Amino acid sequence: MKQIRLLLVDDHELIRAGISSLLKNCADFEVVAEAANGRVAIELVEKFQPHVVLMDIMMPEMNGLDATARIVASWPNVRVIILSMNSAEEYVLQSLRSGAAGYLLKDVTPAELEQAVRTVANGEMHLTAAISRHVVAGFLNRTGVGAGSLERLTPRQREVLQLVAEGNSTKEIARKLGISVKTAEAHRSQLMDSLEIHDIAGLVRYAIRTGVITPDQ
Repeated sequence: MKQIRLLLVDDHELIRAGISSLLKNCADFEVVAEAANGRVAIELVEKFQPHVVLMDIMMPEMNGLDATARIVASWPNVRVIILSMNSAEEYVLQSLRSGAAGYLLKDVTPAELEQAVRTVANGEMHLTAAISRHVVAGFLNRTGVGAGSLERLTPRQREVLQLVAEGNSTKEIARKLGISVKTAEAHRSQLMDSLEIHDIAGLVRYAIRTGVITPDQ
């Protein structure tokens, strides 16, 4: 029996423990690592090369959508399933645009979770039944439609946006990204120019409105 290696990514340890416990009941599943944010998830994908990543959306430092896009771009054979509390159409569409192979709500049954893992590991897509078909149809029909302002940002600008919105200073952003303060300032300036938002409060409001962070982060 071929083992399916999994990486769990969620900023709530209790949720990771619960999912891990469920998956251990499947002889062909192996949880190889866990991460509490998207940045660590990318490092662990490189280290463990999992077949499937179960990815939360709202996490500190790097959210699940940006992490998914990075993972899919760097490791096309790694399949990502978004595991979220939110069934809103925009979140589903953003997940699909980021390259996710599946989208599940956190209240799915263990049986559906197992099925989804096996389905995406076999190269197919799995969307939870709670997501209406018109969402997928809407995504498929949007080919050629201009990207929104968030999608026009570079991966680095999206990182900086989230870190700024989470209240990090320029020095803290530089440290977390492993870049100089001057470079961090340049990224923030380019971000503001791109969005035509020239104050921190405006960036925070924009990040909340586009789902980069939640109001309570």
